[in-house]
Amino acid sequence: MTASATPKPLLLYLVTEDWAFWHHRRAMAHAARGSGFEVAVACRVGAHGPRIEAEGFAVHPLGLARGSVNPLTEMASIAEITALYRRLKPALVHHVALKPALYGAIAARIAGVPAINALAGLGFVFISDRPLARMARPLLQLAFRGLLTSRRSRLLLQNRDDVELFTARNIAPPDRIALIRGSGVDIDRYAQTPPPRTGPVTLAYVGRMIGDKGVDQLVEAMRLANANGAAVRLLLVGKPDPQNPTSIPRTKLEAWDRRPDIEWRGEVEDVRQIWREAHIAILATRREGLPMSLMEAAAMGRPLIATDVPGCREVAIKGENAELVPFGDVDALAAAICRLAADPDLRARYGAASRRIVVSDLSSQSVGAAVVALYKELLGCNPDRRHRPAP
Repeated sequence: MTASATPKPLLLYLVTEDWAFWHHRRAMAHAARGSGFEVAVACRVGAHGPRIEAEGFAVHPLGLARGSVNPLTEMASIAEITALYRRLKPALVHHVALKPALYGAIAARIAGVPAINALAGLGFVFISDRPLARMARPLLQLAFRGLLTSRRSRLLLQNRDDVELFTARNIAPPDRIALIRGSGVDIDRYAQTPPPRTGPVTLAYVGRMIGDKGVDQLVEAMRLANANGAAVRLLLVGKPDPQNPTSIPRTKLEAWDRRPDIEWRGEVEDVRQIWREAHIAILATRREGLPMSLMEAAAMGRPLIATDVPGCREVAIKGENAELVPFGDVDALAAAICRLAADPDLRARYGAASRRIVVSDLSSQSVGAAVVALYKELLGCNPDRRHRPAP
């Protein structure tokens, strides 16, 4: 750098795990770098840390843990994040998920740093009926209400239902909320491919093996569908998440894998191979931000079966590219499986519509441009506010 060159503003992403940045925010970070930002990532470092660095993004290790509830540990995490912000002096921080958004917002307020607080879905505390979640929910809402009112922060949400929830509960002022649908799909990498021409009709679920994703209901629906003559098989792709209270035990997954109609693949590096093997993408979740698995499957031209819940409705549109069923309704889920399994023409029509929906406004290019516009607006560089929902 020459003496007269102007340093690039530093954009720092705060996430809990390196894999979360790698899979869900990498394209966004490339868009930011292309628009003139220097980009760094603060996270727990595992196998994906070297990959992130190889792409030109500095990595700052943190001890932040998703599953921890120890008050002393959590206070230490906030202090660690605050010290990092004071040392790096970023122009802007982008917090991803519930705990980074909460702790990062506190640190950003102390360090005087503008912040994007992104909630990609509301997480266990907001959606679970368990006693611990019900007790924590009011405290979290109060904390967000106090932290998200600064003119130097924005709450970034991925679907319209979440926007309505946060405004109806008066958690954040409407002019502090931004709506950008999803984190984007690389539509060139996830190119449309024909479904398999031989073998049984195959469905695939890609995601964490946790109860809140409706995996138990999905497995039971497969039993019912096959009992009704559907002759379908299911690929379960992903691993348990011990830090989530609804994580499915490995022994249970291994028992399912022994069934003739189910194959548990565990974690797969390149999910495109899964969608090449599958005729249908399925997600029986309780609630989402905007599910990446459905967006990637849709980009590759797969019809969808999903629960009629926030997040899923953004990409799975009933009667256009998807069958939608109520969450927890196993009979309706089995009926949707049977309906699509028996109708290849309907699958082809839904699959073509899926690709069109993703290309229209869910690509990484369009999402990256919208996020960069939000960054520049918050820094006072861009008055364009079209990405924001109406108050």
